[in-house]
Amino acid sequence: MIVALIIICEAGFWVLLAAGLVLRYWARMPRASVAVLLCEPLLEVLLFVVTAIDLKNGAEPDWKHGLAAVYIGYSIALGHYTVKWVDVRVAHRFAGGPAPSTPKYGTARAVHEWKIAARWVLAALIAMALLQGAIWYVGGDGEVSSLRMWQQRMLWVIGINLIIAATYTLFPKKAPVGA
Repeated sequence: MIVALIIICEAGFWVLLAAGLVLRYWARMPRASVAVLLCEPLLEVLLFVVTAIDLKNGAEPDWKHGLAAVYIGYSIALGHYTVKWVDVRVAHRFAGGPAPSTPKYGTARAVHEWKIAARWVLAALIAMALLQGAIWYVGGDGEVSSLRMWQQRMLWVIGINLIIAATYTLFPKKAPVGA
């Protein structure tokens, strides 16, 4: 049931995002668009509540509960950024908005990568905190190895993102000559 709910929440995220953008740019209803986009966090709350109820009802914590925590962490830390990222591109493509501007070279690109890494680190830390809460909730008698495995994976996510950002700092990409 948890896996199905995660899939529904993920699909719901993109459906709400598309509906919000359609309302904003094609229907010219910016307030309705904001209302629809503000419904997205409700998906994460629903997933969190259902996951907690599932554990409370005696379900053995497994990879599904860990995946739910990771999804919630991503949504909290990167959801707003994802919405803005898509919004700028849709505005440019369909509403005559300015072209998206992601720095490509030098220090500006390194700063951009550190900001992205910070979002991923936050997502991983949120997921790890939720996982730790589930571990404490289950207590010492339950099998929590799958939740601990997800915590280890989140450490990998942190490490990989820090390495990527560091490479842009240590080896900055140079602009082509004449650009």
